[in-house]
Amino acid sequence: MQNTKKCIFILGATRFDSQYESTSYTLAKEFEKNGHTVYYIEYPYTWIDSYRLRSAPEFKKRKEYFKGKDHGIIRTEINNLSIVVIPPLPSIHFLPEGFIYRKLLVTTEKIIVKRLQKVISSQNITDFIFINSFVFHYPNLADYIKPQTAIYHCVDPVITPYDIKHGLVSEKILIQKSDLVICTSKKLYEEKKKAHPHTYFIPNAADINHSIKAINSKTEVHSSLARIKKPIIGYFGNIERRIDYSLLEEVAANNPDKSFVFAGPVEKHLVPESFFSIPNVYFTGRVDYNMMPNVLKAFDVALIPFKKTQESSTVFPLKLFEYLGAGKPVVATDFNMDLKQFTQNLVTYCSDARQFSDAINVSLLTDGAASKRAN
Repeated sequence: MQNTKKCIFILGATRFDSQYESTSYTLAKEFEKNGHTVYYIEYPYTWIDSYRLRSAPEFKKRKEYFKGKDHGIIRTEINNLSIVVIPPLPSIHFLPEGFIYRKLLVTTEKIIVKRLQKVISSQNITDFIFINSFVFHYPNLADYIKPQTAIYHCVDPVITPYDIKHGLVSEKILIQKSDLVICTSKKLYEEKKKAHPHTYFIPNAADINHSIKAINSKTEVHSSLARIKKPIIGYFGNIERRIDYSLLEEVAANNPDKSFVFAGPVEKHLVPESFFSIPNVYFTGRVDYNMMPNVLKAFDVALIPFKKTQESSTVFPLKLFEYLGAGKPVVATDFNMDLKQFTQNLVTYCSDARQFSDAINVSLLTDGAASKRAN
């Protein structure tokens, strides 16, 4: 992309005020920082969502923007970043893949298109870039709004049962209709390159200017960790399906003198019950991203304990580079060895619980000296 100001529409896989940090919304904010005008199209509600969440404050906040005559723009505190709210869409995912689903999908997509056309018209937008950030369920939008460039931002494999149902077909359509395909991991790049010649590998990157605040002597330890016994072996992020809980249970049992802290929202149905009863394992709950340096400040060693699966082999986690930016020693499982090329000798990758424990103990002796020097 040339170093000139652009108008960029990003269709994101989450809503802008989601409790989970979103790659697509972070991308929107980064584009705005670089002088572009950005419209973040948040993931739409369906009719079923509207009924189920009708009393939720997040839904009520958007209700006035659902009106058909409105352009649905919510102005944010960030100068050139606006949110576009889409009216609730028909709930069609339950249908089997096939002719009827595809016909109804066209009708559904036209609701999104109508809203975007109102934004384009009301804001006098002529040329713009459209980025579909892993929302492959709506693959035909660029056909109607005619962007200067249509980009598919692929951040994960299509792997969950919900996504597979229609996503395998939809993603193929989206790739074919895009001018560019951007992948955040080497394996995704190698896969998508076979389907589209203009596919590029751009790994996730972290805002080091934020995480490096953990090194500042004036940064205080987050209150949720202030009274936890040292040394603290920590993880910052969503506590969910990718984590290797079996390995961590063994590691925690073999290191009773250490506190294992998980800072982030917990998806309880994906975490084994036994994990919550380990005496030296602690959960802080969700922490605002702006407080991330305060959390990392307390960590003596930072962890990325992901399972080694086909899915995780495509992951380039932001937290890895945030940990390094904070000057922390990092111990990870060997879930994606492509990462080694980007982390040099700053991260220890382990294949089992014994190696993981040994690496933690070695890291405690070095206190992240290599990571601090790299900054």
